Amino acid sequence: MRRRFFVDRFDSTTAVLRGDTAEHLGRVLRAEPGQLYELSDGQSVWLGRVERAVLSKRGDNRVEFSLVEPVPCRAPSLELHLLVALVKFDRFEWCLEKATELGAHEIVPLAAARSDKPLIAAAAKRSLRWQKVLIESAQQSRRLRPPVLHEVTTTQEAFAESHESTKLFLSERPSAPSIRKVLKSVAGGRTFSSDMIEAYTKGALAPEAAVNSETVSAAIAIGPEGGWTDPEISAARSAGFLEASLGESILRTETAVIAAFAILRFTLDPEG
Repeated sequence: MRRRFFVDRFDSTTAVLRGDTAEHLGRVLRAEPGQLYELSDGQSVWLGRVERAVLSKRGDNRVEFSLVEPVPCRAPSLELHLLVALVKFDRFEWCLEKATELGAHEIVPLAAARSDKPLIAAAAKRSLRWQKVLIESAQQSRRLRPPVLHEVTTTQEAFAESHESTKLFLSERPSAPSIRKVLKSVAGGRTFSSDMIEAYTKGALAPEAAVNSETVSAAIAIGPEGGWTDPEISAARSAGFLEASLGESILRTETAVIAAFAILRFTLDPEG
């Protein structure tokens, strides 16, 4: 399977890959003229043929491509939004990587009430590194585009600005219902009209038409070590978030990200 890389744009029949990614392709992968790779500008994907690799000690690296043919692709029909509290940066980067692989559409880092204050203060300096993690993970998982990474914000602001059709916040409280029960109670993404189902079974409706007929959106909020404070829980509920539990075990933040995303994709994804 061919590797995929992100370019800024397609220029008629050519494209140019620049920066660190170009250096990696040229020096590590030893790209040579004639080799084929997939290129995405975030809207479409093309098969590109390497024409020339220009590597410089000054860092002005680029790989030039000619465009061969478009590669079929489509935007996912499930948009997952992750609101995740800041934790130790090695673990937080692991959250970013795995959320990207599992299809995160947007990621909002949270300065939660119980987040470490030094982490919040240092977060702004990590933005470029986090963007790099997202791009590399999206390329590795062959996504159309990397997730949108927002600036660090408070939980109250993030909750208030969420407008997804399904919104959950994970909770360690014994009274919290299981995520399975909560998702059963909300309108999922697998709902199609009887006319659409009949048309699809008769071959009059292409599978992608049924899948892309409506984009399903869901937000999942994952708190810091120590959990949410009472004011944060009240803010989440006021914004329409439903409390949900992943079970009796207390999971690390990065484990909760993987578990929650896997459950949401299985339950809500119309393509699943």
